[in-house]
Amino acid sequence: MRAVTVAAPGGPEVLGWGEVPAPEPGPGEVLVDVVASAVNRADLLQRQGFYPPPPGASDVLGLECSGRVAALGPGTQGWAVGDECVALLAGGGYAEQVAVPAGQLMRVPRGVDLVTAAALPEVACTVWSNVVLLARLRAGEMLLVHGGGGGIGTFAVQAGVALGARVAVTAGSVEKLERCRELGAELLVNYRDDDFVDAVRGATGGRGADVVLDNMGAAYLARNVEVLAPGGRLVVIGLQGGARAELDLGLLMARRGSVSATTLRARPVEEKAAICAAVQAEAWPLVEAGAIVPVVDRVLPMSEAAEAHRVVAASDHVGKVVLVTGR
Repeated sequence: MRAVTVAAPGGPEVLGWGEVPAPEPGPGEVLVDVVASAVNRADLLQRQGFYPPPPGASDVLGLECSGRVAALGPGTQGWAVGDECVALLAGGGYAEQVAVPAGQLMRVPRGVDLVTAAALPEVACTVWSNVVLLARLRAGEMLLVHGGGGGIGTFAVQAGVALGARVAVTAGSVEKLERCRELGAELLVNYRDDDFVDAVRGATGGRGADVVLDNMGAAYLARNVEVLAPGGRLVVIGLQGGARAELDLGLLMARRGSVSATTLRARPVEEKAAICAAVQAEAWPLVEAGAIVPVVDRVLPMSEAAEAHRVVAASDHVGKVVLVTGR
């Protein structure tokens, strides 16, 4: 099969498109003919040599895909050859075929075409596992989403609105903030010009945010704790602003708040299967009803993965950048 290859750690120019051995589905796995995958910032880190795949995972880039079932491994049930699906992957999505544990396969939401569906698995599982299952966002609460114009951000905004929450976002351009407004965000903060703590407190009568979904890590930690409402929950899912910072435990205690930090890729198969089941049962109905719409900035051939990485690295996109195999 053909797949995106990495000649050596480096910039987008190290990505190629060539022949590699095809995977074989093991016990409890499904072989998927990949129609499309989508680019995540973790892919850029892996390309640079900073984020190796977990033990046993494919070293091919790609944390999600859409496609059709090509074959079933021994003992696999619940799927048939030809079924359309989307998959949450530990790696291997930038290829014509990928083997994936059956528990990480999900049905394609009704009304979503197979290429667009590739933009859903990683963001849906990330947002649902953190905002809903972990932080327990409730109707009427304030959700603050950092990086509202990205793939995770655009899904999180819509999910928050669909769940009856008020949603605030940060983003770095007027264009991205306008897209967030169109998706339902009521408070728009340009982080280049405005302070999100002041903005959120001003919009909530001084209360603050009940849930904060953060992709920055260290750079935002102190201000994220400051913006928490009483009983607020901060969930850190990215380290774009660094990994180490000082935490004011006194302020956190005064807020009666909590700080969680999670990853998805390296979780045990059983945990990822439980998240996928929850997403299919609880989030897909919202997608099928039109309350959550996958946001795709552009679709490129998988052979042009280098260009896709340049776009994502420059943050010149809203939502997801999708790669298609042509299958």
